[in-house]
Amino acid sequence: MKRPPESRTVLPIPDPIRENGVPVEALLPPTGAPNVVVVVIDDMGFGASSPFGGPCLMPTAQRLADEGLRYSRFHVTALCSPTRQALLTGRNHHSVGMGGTTEMATSSPGYNGYRPSSAATTAQILGGNGYSTAAFGKWHQTPAREVSLSGPFDRWPTGEGFDEFYGFMGAEMNHWYPQLFHGTTPVVPEQRPEDGYHLSEDLTDHAITWIRTQNALTPDKPFYTYLAFGATHAPHHVAPEWIDKYRGQFDGGWDVQREQTLARQKRLGLVPDDAELGPWAEGVPAWDELDDEAKAVAARFMETYAGFAEHTDAQVSRLIDELERLGQLDNTLIVYLLGDNGASGEGGIEGTLHEHLVGHGIPDSTSDMAEKLDSFGDATTYSIYPVGWALAMNAPYQWTKQVASHFGGTRDGMILRWGDQITGAAAGTVRHQFHHVIDILPTILEATGLPQPTSVNGVVQSPIEGTSMLYTFADAEAPDQRTTQYFEMCGNRGIYHEGWMAVTRHGTPWLMLPDGLPAFEDDVWELYDTSVDWTQAHDLAADLPDKLEELKAVFVTEATKYQVFPLDDRVTERENPFLAGRIDLLAGKDSMTYSAGMGRFTEETTMNTKNRSHTLTASVVVPEAQADTVSGVLIAQGGRFGGWSLYCHEGALTYSYNTYGTYKFTVRGETTLAAGAHELQMRFDYDGGGLGRGATITLLDGTAVIGEGRVDRTTAYYFSFDETLNIGVDLGTPVTDDYLAVDNGFTGEIDFVRIDVLEDAVTGTEEDVARHVMAHQ
Repeated sequence: MKRPPESRTVLPIPDPIRENGVPVEALLPPTGAPNVVVVVIDDMGFGASSPFGGPCLMPTAQRLADEGLRYSRFHVTALCSPTRQALLTGRNHHSVGMGGTTEMATSSPGYNGYRPSSAATTAQILGGNGYSTAAFGKWHQTPAREVSLSGPFDRWPTGEGFDEFYGFMGAEMNHWYPQLFHGTTPVVPEQRPEDGYHLSEDLTDHAITWIRTQNALTPDKPFYTYLAFGATHAPHHVAPEWIDKYRGQFDGGWDVQREQTLARQKRLGLVPDDAELGPWAEGVPAWDELDDEAKAVAARFMETYAGFAEHTDAQVSRLIDELERLGQLDNTLIVYLLGDNGASGEGGIEGTLHEHLVGHGIPDSTSDMAEKLDSFGDATTYSIYPVGWALAMNAPYQWTKQVASHFGGTRDGMILRWGDQITGAAAGTVRHQFHHVIDILPTILEATGLPQPTSVNGVVQSPIEGTSMLYTFADAEAPDQRTTQYFEMCGNRGIYHEGWMAVTRHGTPWLMLPDGLPAFEDDVWELYDTSVDWTQAHDLAADLPDKLEELKAVFVTEATKYQVFPLDDRVTERENPFLAGRIDLLAGKDSMTYSAGMGRFTEETTMNTKNRSHTLTASVVVPEAQADTVSGVLIAQGGRFGGWSLYCHEGALTYSYNTYGTYKFTVRGETTLAAGAHELQMRFDYDGGGLGRGATITLLDGTAVIGEGRVDRTTAYYFSFDETLNIGVDLGTPVTDDYLAVDNGFTGEIDFVRIDVLEDAVTGTEEDVARHVMAHQ
């Protein structure tokens, strides 16, 4: 029985009435609707990739650009979760509750981290029209309190329209030792780095296998594949052979690199011949101001990043080759987004091998890093390059990720390829129309012949706020169809309107603690005529005050319309729900009991032990065969780059605290554990008086004290974005070198492990934060 024509504006589309038991044909999209593949690279600036004039060789991106279109004025939101939420809904990020990352959510509507049901995702729309749908890689859109095995799961990928998901839920992931989900089930890859494992390769393997399966089972049914790499976000993890390809190429430094990139961009027609480099960021040293040691460290950081970027593009090549082998390449609309924000300056002035160190306001040691040049990219590091390279990777624009006011934070390379739809003289050319990430969804809808739904799952839909880009395919000179766009992130603000742009930078990305930020009303606004000043190089605010006021009024109108107010300039502070003011899953609880085998608890789904006294109690049995030699983890949170672990080492109860992967403290019991039942306890008596202070540690076996010691420095805000709390094992990377990354499970029996918090967490004032930073410098 053939389906009657549907309007497709109400999803799900009702099944037709069955007559005499005749089977109903499967729902399919309109005839000729293409497959859709969206690939997202993380934390890559406009001037990083070779197709956009940068030093990172990306031949697959170049191939797709040569066979499709490059967009030179494509914009994102300046941060990851907001860009992804906007990409998949076609709405501005505040409209769909994502004014910051999921971990930075507050109670305000534009920042609460919850996508409203009135804003259906691309996957829900395409799936509701007969597409097969799958997502692989980074998600980072589910509210942090819902990333647990208790759900709810309606805001997980499989609850937002994707039939298949394989990837990770948070901001970043260790590429050597990832903790992943298949659907909503936690999984750990069987292969390890010593066997050749790498996360980007694993994600691509799963995407290819899924596409092969769809093509074999339902070759007449189009598919939608969303492949969002963890690369090139920190940690910069890649094998030495990729780094070695770039040895010596960055010894000239970031100032020279910016000049070289701009020259190439002019030759490629990406910027006008009279374009100038945007001003250098205040407080960032020029290359010649570095000493030889700092230059060597900085150059290795950039070699590592470039190798990481090229390796990622090589995985995209495998996917494209498979589409071609299957005969599906020319029937596939490919969106290759080279960045979800500008290049990241979150590594600080020096760069860091310990990301969370800088995230807490503490610079890494250049001399220490200089002793580890051969380890860059490996599993002992969790690196981000220095700010200078981030600025160079955003060339020719100013500033970096988080800075929504300037194009260095918001302008990224984007490539569209669609077989016979972009051919002849159009293929390989550049489009200069001003567009935004919210325009991807309406472009997909027009390409697939599908309307915006008016109702999805019984919920009336809000209007899609983006506009299709298909009009640019046939006419390079077509007038812009997006003439107004607001920008806001972490208090940094901008408004684009009819070629003009008014902007104000409120904060500095590598200074993520609430120390010294101005009041919003004291921010200084700049004005640029981008029709003649492509790179925001010449501030006209003093010359045209009336025009500036006009643009500022437009910003207020747009910001009010899209739920931008109230502004919130906190960054690291919002990582902690106590400070952020959002719903806390465990609010009001002072105890939580775990059983052996339980795990994958994120920081927002387990007890918050930071900045407060607490105890860990473990009821265990030591087998006769393990008397005085029992080993392995009882409970652990975090990993090599920040966390704590209670475990047994050569028969002795031991507690290790790892602060930012840099400061490590171990307290060990003075006796070994005999066979039989034990109630083991670690008592953590916090010093108090602010954030990140020390603590006195007491280890007990029953009522007997078996060990005492100190932790002099503790974690103020968060342990890790990618590692979790686990019982009976330490998954991912190990908190301590006392045990291996694998086979570290407890060799006895665990009845239960309990966390009891003994006091309210310290919230801290700005003065406390300043003291915390000073204490670590």
